[in-house]
Amino acid sequence: MSLINVNLNSQYDKMTTPEFLTSLPADRQELINTLHEAIIANDPKVTFAIKPMMGKEMIMYEEGGYMKYALASVKSHMSLHCLPIYMNTAFHTKYTPLLPAAKFQKGCINFTGAAAMPVAIVAALIADCSPINIPSMLENRKKK
Repeated sequence: MSLINVNLNSQYDKMTTPEFLTSLPADRQELINTLHEAIIANDPKVTFAIKPMMGKEMIMYEEGGYMKYALASVKSHMSLHCLPIYMNTAFHTKYTPLLPAAKFQKGCINFTGAAAMPVAIVAALIADCSPINIPSMLENRKKK
């Protein structure tokens, strides 16, 4: 059994972002790709790869080896995981009313389609999050 899991993980380690996007349902591909482009355009410090998180493969965006954002597509919705909003209630206060059709949780935003996640607003969110240095923030948190 563990040999099968190792092989599955190796498969996803090698999956490219275009391959991941084409593996999504057709009605989600364009939106996830557009959000992906908004993330990399508005936070040039992140690197990205397809990685597993919470039992699902997603596009993981890392800064200094730490997850900063992730884009996921699950059965009933899509998600933008955003570590900076988990640590900053001002972002919730600012963006919750700007994305009323999306469902905000502590560190992620769940949505079912493009109407819930206008790209210009998501790009502004990422631009606001970009200056936050996740490795420094987490290291400072450990010291307290």
